[in-house]
Amino acid sequence: MSDVNEIADWFIARVDRDAGDTITHLKLQKLLYFAQSWYLANTGEELFQDEFQAWAHGPVVRSIYDRFSEQKWAPIGPVEAEPDLDDRTVSFLEQLYRKYGQYGAKDLERRTHEHDPWKNARGDLPPEARCEKVIERATMRDFYGEKIGKKWDS
Repeated sequence: MSDVNEIADWFIARVDRDAGDTITHLKLQKLLYFAQSWYLANTGEELFQDEFQAWAHGPVVRSIYDRFSEQKWAPIGPVEAEPDLDDRTVSFLEQLYRKYGQYGAKDLERRTHEHDPWKNARGDLPPEARCEKVIERATMRDFYGEKIGKKWDS
């Protein structure tokens, strides 16, 4: 299992700044969410240990929020060095980034809002209401697993 900061740093390092690409805190959170969800769906294992909370703008890992909160809506600068992740993890993250990295932060947010794990965790709360309820890993695994035809025993 990787550390969530290593996965975050991988996404930050992956951004092609020479081509004018950027990554915001919001986009990073959504990439982490989709990475964890699809990793759970494909392997039944966690990519990292940290939990997601069902915040108003989509799933959030609190420790990553705290780390980058001063960025607000501004792009996150480059990391000092790309983390040393195993080949299996890098291969998975590359596939995920090819699928989701092309989208903007608000588009990724909209996608998370359409999916049951976030919606179910928030329940009937108004759209902008504060919520720190944890999005259950099993719910993420099962929801995305169904999309690829995998059934997991809880």
